Amino acid sequence: MSRTRRIARSRHAMLAGTALMAAALTACSGGSGGGTDSGKGEMKKKADMAISVNLTGDQAKPGEPVKVTVGEGKLALVKVSDGKGNELPGKIADDGKTWTSERNASPGTEYKVEAQNTDSQSANAQFKTVAADKVNKVTINPGKANGVVGIAQPVSIVFDNPVKNKAEVEKHLKVTTSNNTEGSWGWFKDYTGNDRVDWRPKEYWKSGTEVKVEMNLNGVDSGQGGGMFVKDYDTAFKIGKDRRLQVDLNTHKMTVTEDGQAVKTIPVSAGTPGGKKASWLGKMVLMTKEGTIRMDSQTVGLGDSYDKMVDYSMRLTWSGMYIHAAPWNTANFGRANTSSGCVGMSDSDAKALFAEAQVGDLVEVSGEGSKGKADIGNGYGEWNLSWDEWKAKSALGGTPQNG
Repeated sequence: MSRTRRIARSRHAMLAGTALMAAALTACSGGSGGGTDSGKGEMKKKADMAISVNLTGDQAKPGEPVKVTVGEGKLALVKVSDGKGNELPGKIADDGKTWTSERNASPGTEYKVEAQNTDSQSANAQFKTVAADKVNKVTINPGKANGVVGIAQPVSIVFDNPVKNKAEVEKHLKVTTSNNTEGSWGWFKDYTGNDRVDWRPKEYWKSGTEVKVEMNLNGVDSGQGGGMFVKDYDTAFKIGKDRRLQVDLNTHKMTVTEDGQAVKTIPVSAGTPGGKKASWLGKMVLMTKEGTIRMDSQTVGLGDSYDKMVDYSMRLTWSGMYIHAAPWNTANFGRANTSSGCVGMSDSDAKALFAEAQVGDLVEVSGEGSKGKADIGNGYGEWNLSWDEWKAKSALGGTPQNG
């Protein structure tokens, strides 16, 4: 082959290689240069993140969980907060498609929804719930001011309005204790006629137990005629000395025990047997220490039997049974039951007991001549029920809770 032909063939190969290189560069650039096939290599742009929320607009219905659903991809983070910065806790489903709040949306509240997906895209939404037509409220005992209470003190919640959705309300009540105390909620009517739910331990509290009660009721519907709750409630207390007051109607004496040891025996005169003036029987709880109060027999259906100021008064029932000083009845202490239903004693004994006693101390009355046991709601009568009887009053099927 001649030199001329070899040079020509070499130039032809170089031109072909240059053409292939140019073609390769054009395919990898993804640019928007001229030509009919300029867009073939472009990267497809990601679609914006989109979410949907089950509650929308400014007239959203409260009282149900918030559910956030992502259109494409998976959720990585969801935050639902009100105007005060309070967040609704919630969880993302295993498939990453939805997030559901653990708490209900509260009435009359503006919410902001912030979501992020696993590609670090974000999306927002907002809604406002309508105000409640009717609001339900509660009275809690022991309150925060009680501090230390006795071994028989239950947690007691009385509702302003009827509670039809008892199971739903009970789900949002939580008792936590320092020693995993077993107990259960129970529903019944308070002495006022209002709905009431108490939490009673299986056994009496152990001294030193610390108790915390959380009522996460904000956004919960009471049911027909009751309205909605618009706030949460909480309380805390500690169990003090194991003190028990045992009144024997037969011997006319009260025995005071502390930590299982008898420390005092007090001569008393209890209610007159055989009628309305008889004392209540069974297990009760020292409800309040009211001190010097006016006692008027007409307020408890006993006509004009008495109307006087009474010292060192400690309430046992809403219907008016007390432990108190009764100096006018000195001759009968330790001898006969002649009072109008209360447990009376000398000034000195009443003063000493009043100083030592705690709200929540157990009081047990036994013997002959009583008028039977008071209703559960007439004070704290739940200790007169067996554990199985008490659990049956739970709206959640009697499943006990370890606090």
